[in-house]
Amino acid sequence: MLDRLKSFFGSLPARRHRPGAGADDPHVAAAALMMFVIDADGLRTEAERARLREALAEAYGLAGAALDSVVSAGEAAHREAVDLFAFTSVLNRGLDEAAKAEFVCILWEIVYADGELHELEDNMVWRIAELVGVSQRERVTLRRRVREAHGLPEAAWDSQQG
Repeated sequence: MLDRLKSFFGSLPARRHRPGAGADDPHVAAAALMMFVIDADGLRTEAERARLREALAEAYGLAGAALDSVVSAGEAAHREAVDLFAFTSVLNRGLDEAAKAEFVCILWEIVYADGELHELEDNMVWRIAELVGVSQRERVTLRRRVREAHGLPEAAWDSQQG
């Protein structure tokens, strides 16, 4: 997973996160979308939050106050957002097709961090994947790959989608 994270975040436009940056910063946009996924089922578990922090820390080489800044900016952008488009459009401008698929894979890693898939989390990843141009087939393939890597059972609707 860490190699995929580095690959994904390395493909973002070459600019560092600035403390106080807003939703137009690709790092903040990615963090905000991760927050949408974490909150989709109404439960923000410690495992999901830890996976999000791990993903951001590894990708950016952040720790301490710098990591807290990116997480806080992502949380603030998420709270203030009226939709996903503002964040997905930032990623669309800066990522190629492979990097978009890697981002969706990272979202699945966050979803499965607590050992289960909730239907609302599945729906949130579907919406984000659609907005960044990742096909249904690829989204389902990525979900299955992550689920199998974690040794988790198939969700009831998993077999119905692909």
